[in-house]
Amino acid sequence: MPQLFLVRHIKSQWNEENRFTGWMDVPLDETEIFDAKKMADKTINKFRIDKIYSSTLFRNMDTVARMFEFGDKRYPIFVHLDKGNMQKRGHFIDISDNDVEIYTSEKLNERYYGKLQGMDKEVAVKRYGEELVHLWRRSYKIGPPGGESLKNVFNRTVPFFKRYIEKDLKAGENVLIVASHNALRAIAKYIEKISDEKIIDFEIPYAGLVQYELDENLNLKNKIAY
Repeated sequence: MPQLFLVRHIKSQWNEENRFTGWMDVPLDETEIFDAKKMADKTINKFRIDKIYSSTLFRNMDTVARMFEFGDKRYPIFVHLDKGNMQKRGHFIDISDNDVEIYTSEKLNERYYGKLQGMDKEVAVKRYGEELVHLWRRSYKIGPPGGESLKNVFNRTVPFFKRYIEKDLKAGENVLIVASHNALRAIAKYIEKISDEKIIDFEIPYAGLVQYELDENLNLKNKIAY
């Protein structure tokens, strides 16, 4: 039975500073890098992982790279699936035994937070109110000013999941996705058939892992959350 692993990136510097990050590219918080070993031991060091996907945001790709520093002696090479020069000019003939391909797409990026990007979350609460900010962050249909709702994220992330990752899973392959919170929440909503109302309660912590065991028709058989 295929296994699907959802891993949220290691805490970033802006996460540590309690700021809305969205599509901004910021580095990981170096004091949290120890989480990479924990994530590696639960995924690439424990299971046969056939395919790995990541978003194009640096904090997600760097999380993958850090995981490979612990245990697996191969190193990741990033293959960009989005159309453009990174896709066209990133072609190659073959890879060595030392390489492992990581497929990236902005379809797996975090929610775009619009006017909130870079703002301290406590400042946002004081300005807009705690209830409204919570709805912007966790509800399905309500997005922040100028930004994406979770429904918007679902509508770009799940078609990508169906096009690429479902094909891998149906072939019996184990797949690891390393991405940001709301892209993973969208995928979890799809996999677990979580209602629009209940998704507000679903969260994955920084460096958190959700492991799904699926049957041949990709129906959920078992779930483990770390």
